Amino acid sequence: MGKASLSEWYKFRSLSRVPNGWCARAGQGVNPYLATGDPCGSSSGSAISVAANMVAVSLGSETHSSIICPSDHNSVVGLKPTVGLTSRAGVIPVAPSLDTIGPVARTVSDAVRVLDVIVGFDPRDHEATQRAAKFIPAGGYKQFLNPNGLKGKRLGIVRNPFLKSLNESIFPIFEHHLNTLRERGAAVVDNLEIANISTIVNPSQSGELTLMMAEFKLFLNDYLKDLLTSPVWSLADIIAFNKNNPDLEKTEEYGQDTFIAAEKTNGIGEKETKAIELMEKLSQNGFEKLMKENNLDAMVTPGSGATSVLAIGGYPGITVPAGYDINGMPFGICFGGLKYTEPKLIEIAYDFEQATMMRKPPPLVSFQMTPEFLFESS
Repeated sequence: MGKASLSEWYKFRSLSRVPNGWCARAGQGVNPYLATGDPCGSSSGSAISVAANMVAVSLGSETHSSIICPSDHNSVVGLKPTVGLTSRAGVIPVAPSLDTIGPVARTVSDAVRVLDVIVGFDPRDHEATQRAAKFIPAGGYKQFLNPNGLKGKRLGIVRNPFLKSLNESIFPIFEHHLNTLRERGAAVVDNLEIANISTIVNPSQSGELTLMMAEFKLFLNDYLKDLLTSPVWSLADIIAFNKNNPDLEKTEEYGQDTFIAAEKTNGIGEKETKAIELMEKLSQNGFEKLMKENNLDAMVTPGSGATSVLAIGGYPGITVPAGYDINGMPFGICFGGLKYTEPKLIEIAYDFEQATMMRKPPPLVSFQMTPEFLFESS
């Protein structure tokens, strides 16, 4: 077992300046398909290690895109469970209202087998896992690895604004995949729109960032207080440590503006309560309305842009490798659903994967293993 690298502090110390995949402890994580490609984050090391065949499976945590995005960018399967389906005990929190733990693997089958192991009630994460445990199907999730899982499913295709941010060379590949979904027996409802999508995808406007700031300070401080030994005991201590170690932490270059803003919060007050209410309203009038009015089993989006939609409502999603752009950069297709619809998403994702088999191993890249590298790796 090993500890994967990640975008430091889930990239939350500075959302605008810390590069994806970088942390002071492990350095810069590199996309194995394209050295100049974005490995994404925050669970970058979890996806990189699986993609590069260093491990068979790994775990990632997602608050906002941290499983789906690195899996998408590194051509692996990433499964973000409904919030509460898996325990967060022992995980450094960002925002427990949104945090979830999920598997990263090279195949849907591997990811689902890991999911079966990690779901369930945990007294250390009592409230969330108790609420979700009753939705775990008898016999687990592997029974939904159905090679005919697309037959009879209704899929809603949401292009805007997610297709716009992707390289145009993938457009024909995406259209080909939509035809595959139809050929496999799915009813495809194309060109759907999510209400207020421009607000939803902007964490500063949706209320998501407001809630994350407050919860991060509250729950990080609680987490640190429970440790037996630690060089820091609060968010304020961490800010001071970074300031006192500018060379180690690249404090001047990468900053810690998000940390500083979070430290200024004072719990869940009126502002945060309104943010929670706004996210609920956006989810109900947006994604949930889209799914229910069109009687959909899943929403289908290219790339990883739809993670905002899934984040603010605690919804599940799974990304499956879908191809590579003209530069060799991977992209995936994300299937998202309402809470606790993992069985449907697994059926859809598995059938799509088996019908397309788009994932290719990364190109072999040689590098010299210095004694320092071997020591660090051990």
